[in-house]
Amino acid sequence: METVGLRELKNRLSRYIRRVRDGQPVIVTDRGQVVAELRPPGQIPAGTKIDPAIARLVNRGLLVPGARNNARVYPRQSRLLRSGTVAGLLDAERGNR
Repeated sequence: METVGLRELKNRLSRYIRRVRDGQPVIVTDRGQVVAELRPPGQIPAGTKIDPAIARLVNRGLLVPGARNNARVYPRQSRLLRSGTVAGLLDAERGNR
């Protein structure tokens, strides 16, 4: 992954856009601090924890990943059955297989 300063990016924008179009992400810095990452649309950023097969499909534009879930939207539910109840129900249903 190539790193470029803000001034250099401004002066040679077309060159860096071509690189991004070719699938090469570019890191942009301002006074030594990383401020942006240029990558093709839909491409998964480096370091993202995702299955490699899914990442390849996303990077090829064949799959669009969903948005991240917000845990606050899904409040924790209280337990409906006592511990061990499900195992007992399954044993009764299946018998002694």
